[in-house]
Amino acid sequence: MKAISLESVFITPTTDTAELRALARRNPSMAEMRHALGDVSFNTAYDFFRAMAIERIACGETGRAIAVIKETDALLMRAGVEEGIRLDMHAALMQILTALQIEQDDISEAVVTAASALNLLAQEPKRKDEPFLAVLGSLLYDVAFLHAGRSEFKQAERELEKAIKIFERLAKTNPARYGSAVIMAQNASTSIYRSRVKQVNLLAHYQVATSTYLQMVNSGIEDATSRLVESLYTEGRTLAQMGRHREAVQYLTRALKYLTKINPIFDHRQLTMSIDLGEALLNVPASRDKGIHLLNTMLHKATKINAGEEHRRIVDILLNAKSRRLDILGIWHKVFPK
Repeated sequence: MKAISLESVFITPTTDTAELRALARRNPSMAEMRHALGDVSFNTAYDFFRAMAIERIACGETGRAIAVIKETDALLMRAGVEEGIRLDMHAALMQILTALQIEQDDISEAVVTAASALNLLAQEPKRKDEPFLAVLGSLLYDVAFLHAGRSEFKQAERELEKAIKIFERLAKTNPARYGSAVIMAQNASTSIYRSRVKQVNLLAHYQVATSTYLQMVNSGIEDATSRLVESLYTEGRTLAQMGRHREAVQYLTRALKYLTKINPIFDHRQLTMSIDLGEALLNVPASRDKGIHLLNTMLHKATKINAGEEHRRIVDILLNAKSRRLDILGIWHKVFPK
């Protein structure tokens, strides 16, 4: 699946869609479906259609999902559903359709659908309620990837920043549902932002909020954070390979911090990441001693978890660094005294 708002970890479902699912399995009439949608909350209907689209994508039936969304939207537009509900669901279905078209690489149609959704939302630009913001945030997230795919990165950055702010606002009142969306949008910055300085500043700005969400026991938030950790780690390693060690330290430090939040038990992944951080610290004069200390600590931890290859790598890094704390000649004379 592409990086779109229909990833299962993007918005965590918090409603019971069992009745709608049961109804859908019975191949209901259009009238039955219309009345059922009119009887449930916006979030329930939104969760239902998002789940349907996600499941269809997983089964390789994206085209079928697109057809279902179009049929449902046409039904609601013809029906006499309450005006507010109709507008919200029309915009929501257009947003889901945009994401599905991106998934299907139908970019020209996705651009048209996204414009239609934005025009719908623009009819009531002063709204700040949950349905309006959830759809707008998801749409901006998808549109950011559309613009990035066309190398229109400044526009993509603006859209992503706005999406993060929207989901942060939603997460303040419903972190279980929207906390993962904030983290996923931050993760998107690692591929959309061209400036690593702006990227680091954005991640730093939301660090406190992200740490708050990580205190929750929520599989969606954990999955989203795991992706963010991997993106930050990859960026950090890339920067280190380019010789940009000071920047690498920022990324690796944050990646390791988030990793320990979701996985407090020290494991092989934390060891590998800590070694990379230690090596980056060694290459920044002001943090050289910190790097040596961290790597020496990791020597003991590598021994405890029987990570022989990582143990050898740490020794090699320290030897190559010609550290004052690792006096090779001094050790030699202790082993082979005169």
